[in-house]
Amino acid sequence: MNIQEFNNLELSEAHKALMKCCGSKHWADKVLEYRPFKNREAIGQRADNIWYEFCTTTDWLEAFTHHPKIGGDLKSLEKKFAPTKKWSGDEQSGIQSASRETLVALADGNEAYYKKFGYIFIICATGKSAQEMLNILNTRLPNSKEEEIKIAMGEQAKITQIRLDKLLTSTN
Repeated sequence: MNIQEFNNLELSEAHKALMKCCGSKHWADKVLEYRPFKNREAIGQRADNIWYEFCTTTDWLEAFTHHPKIGGDLKSLEKKFAPTKKWSGDEQSGIQSASRETLVALADGNEAYYKKFGYIFIICATGKSAQEMLNILNTRLPNSKEEEIKIAMGEQAKITQIRLDKLLTSTN
């Protein structure tokens, strides 16, 4: 769809479309308050502004629950993440060529991350290999909770922008 088609969607359909980009209901509600948008850049700027200025830790954590674990068993999560399955798969394509050793290390790192921070490891995986993600995960594990939530929310913002691009250039 293009920006005009997005602007013309029924409110519930527009909300559903935005939730595919970022799983925070508050964020999606706030973005919709500013419809119609002039162009892709306008919605992208507004999306970032709302994410950084109006959303809280609760909103960020809600958005994180809409992602599968990096390198996780996507088949078992298929039903839960069906609306973003293709996008998540594309974003995590660097996992497909990873060695078993790297996948095991990612799984272990994800578990340690979840135990420490209480949410899954959030990273904008687009263009990154499994080894790069593992290195980043290991670098972020020693962070404090305060540092890490800010990094994770920044990664979510990157993911949101990529997904807005996909949403507004899709042919369906």
